[in-house]
Amino acid sequence: MTMDPNGGPATCEPADIILREARIYTMDRAGTVASAIALRNGRIVAVGDADQVDALKGAETEVVSLEGRTVIPGIIDTHAHMEREGLKTLRPSLAAARTIADVLAIISDAARERPPGAWVITMPVGQPPYYFGGPENLAEGRMPNRRELDRAAPDHPVCIAGAFNNWGVPPGYTALNSRALALLGIDRNTEPGLSGVELVRDSETGEPNGVIIERNNRPTVDFALLRGITGFNFPERVTGLQRSMQLYNAVGTTSVYEGHGSSPETIAVYRHLWERDALTVRSRLCVSPTWAGLDEGRKALRDWLAYARGRGIGDEWLRIAGVFIGVGGNAQTAANTRAALPNTGWTGFVEWAHSMEDFRAYAWLCAELDLRLNTIVVDRLEEILTIFEEIDAVIPIRDRRWVIEHVRRIESSHVARIRRLGLHVTTIPVYSLWKNGASLTRSVPDLELYVPHRTFLEEDVIASAGSDNIPFNPFFTIQALVTRRERTTGKCLGPGQCLTPMQALRVMTADAARVSFEEEVKGTIEKGRFADLAVLTDDPCSIDPDRIGDISSVMTIVDGRVVHRSAV
Repeated sequence: MTMDPNGGPATCEPADIILREARIYTMDRAGTVASAIALRNGRIVAVGDADQVDALKGAETEVVSLEGRTVIPGIIDTHAHMEREGLKTLRPSLAAARTIADVLAIISDAARERPPGAWVITMPVGQPPYYFGGPENLAEGRMPNRRELDRAAPDHPVCIAGAFNNWGVPPGYTALNSRALALLGIDRNTEPGLSGVELVRDSETGEPNGVIIERNNRPTVDFALLRGITGFNFPERVTGLQRSMQLYNAVGTTSVYEGHGSSPETIAVYRHLWERDALTVRSRLCVSPTWAGLDEGRKALRDWLAYARGRGIGDEWLRIAGVFIGVGGNAQTAANTRAALPNTGWTGFVEWAHSMEDFRAYAWLCAELDLRLNTIVVDRLEEILTIFEEIDAVIPIRDRRWVIEHVRRIESSHVARIRRLGLHVTTIPVYSLWKNGASLTRSVPDLELYVPHRTFLEEDVIASAGSDNIPFNPFFTIQALVTRRERTTGKCLGPGQCLTPMQALRVMTADAARVSFEEEVKGTIEKGRFADLAVLTDDPCSIDPDRIGDISSVMTIVDGRVVHRSAV
């Protein structure tokens, strides 16, 4: 750029990309809707109409006419579990199977591609992303037994993995053949040793028939009976994350915040791709603790997590900051997951078991050491707010934006307390409203205080939402915020809390940027901001609200670079 004698811009460097003839929801404070945008060197350099933006057209500028398509800031998924999605592509899918014969044919095909003795591990029975019903999806209404699996792959140990119950609802069903049972040391004398787990046995011989049923919400079978079998190695996790980013980009996601905590291996996978300039989703992680007790935890918070203090370490692509400290949990499950490290199965984090008193001690340490605290509150918000207020009276935490996740039921008195403490709220609308709304709200007297995003908006509480990878398309999350429908009855749970599509978009863009202290550089389409945006298949503000969840991205741009482009 050169300057004229009066100090104003006389000429400007040409844009790298110009998008024209669009409906651009900028999400700025004025609610501006523009029709053209120019990008250069990873930043937005102009927003307005074609006449304003075309002045930046140069010989090398790519000019794209969007023919009226909708453009939004890139989606920021604030509870993404992004690393999981690509891992699902690494194993044979049984989604097309409708009979046991179909399952066995898929397993036989997979076995032929592997050397004798190699494990054949498939995805669960049922249809993704939820796998509702498991074996009920098969004509026989049951899982294949060990003998049937033996015939399908006589020279291979076989495991039909059970559904990770966070995807759908318990129970989950695992099935093993005879080779797998022998390698795992499971026989007629084996007892699960785990609550909520059943080894199904032959009614005549008492021998395990190969089927394991898990009725727990949190995984136990993979970390105990199947330890070391159903996990993923480091190269698989790298490939999985690469594929995950492609899939998340394809639905308009350009940033994630993983407040649930990431295990050491998960962070290492992100770092591996970051060092190679291979990230296409801006990633913000916090640390998932691996310690077993308060004494060890004190030392870890003091020493090991020094790099995660304050706003952490990293850059605009990868940043690690803060720590996740859970409340409650099952001690046996937590011990099993620690023993299985570095394998974390589908979770990507380490399970926890903390009493409220332990949580209080950790929260005080986080305040003293300037470690940003992330925690899942579920239905213990009152106790957690009380602890935070005790801390805030001595060590102010307001400007630290501690994160309370999976917020569901609140009391009216909680709203002002959350705002006063400067907490950032994240919710999982699909999980809390659509998928599990019927069961989770049976004892909720006032649904207008359940996942109350409109109240958060009106009361100036910082709040955003995440997909929780169930499913990963953020537009289904937006649909849940708009319609608040429960899946089994279609009932709207708390109609007074329904957001408009524009408000719901803001929850996952401009408001979501605040969770990582980045509201000045992303989340809106304004001059000088990151050139992160998505061109959509449909306009969320004009489509039937019950179809918002079908929206995806025609073109996704991150840092001014096209990372996804479809033929739609």
